[in-house]
Amino acid sequence: MTSSAVRDGAVNGTEPGRSVLGRALAVLDTFSNERSEQTLGAICAATGLPSATGHRLVNELVGWGALERVGRGRYRIGLRLWQLGSLAPEVRTLRDVALPFLHDLLDVTHEVAHLVVRDGDKALYLERLMARPEVQVRSRVARRLPLHAPGPGKVLLAHAPDDVVERVLAGPLPRLARNTITDRDALRDALAGIRESGYCISREEMTDGASSVAAPVRGPGGDVVAAISVVVPADRRDLPALVPAVRMAAAGISRGLRPRTAPRRRPS
Repeated sequence: MTSSAVRDGAVNGTEPGRSVLGRALAVLDTFSNERSEQTLGAICAATGLPSATGHRLVNELVGWGALERVGRGRYRIGLRLWQLGSLAPEVRTLRDVALPFLHDLLDVTHEVAHLVVRDGDKALYLERLMARPEVQVRSRVARRLPLHAPGPGKVLLAHAPDDVVERVLAGPLPRLARNTITDRDALRDALAGIRESGYCISREEMTDGASSVAAPVRGPGGDVVAAISVVVPADRRDLPALVPAVRMAAAGISRGLRPRTAPRRRPS
């Protein structure tokens, strides 16, 4: 059998040239924040796969851990994909460096601490530490949220390339909480303010009842590679008092990401 014959389409006579791996990836690609749980029928409709093929692929992905069954007839992304993704060197280094500072921030504030990176036009949450489970937040590890609404998302958007900023500004800016910025000019002004001040204070822009303070984390070259934030109840009025702690933690992570240099030898 030739290499082309191992392609699923070549074997069963449908969709020639589309490999088994390609079909499996297409199944995984149907999941998003808006479609975090799906039925088999919805997956097949989105991918164009025959129901028998979709059923077989979904079962294999469940067996491997890429998908999980949720209730009866519904599926979601499995933890094994996140575990594999966390092994990526850049993500692992960032998280490993950031965790001690996030724990320190948690000890100081007794609130909720986040580590977030930009994934295309979304904010991807890499870590969430909670001291107060009663604080309502939308975030969870591996969740992707719009850049324009959460504090760390706006920090990342403020320092994103111009084409990313313009793409987000040109797209829909849905209202997710009572104070979400949905006006393009207002958002552009907010991003300029973040770049100038070096931090972001958000009051009920992502979640009603929750506010946040966020600051950028810079990589070895000085570019912003992540953002951290503290989320507090919206009735807390001393948000500016949290800014120094959040900025200090972000600066510590930034220093930790710089390559270590060997100490200079004293001349003999």
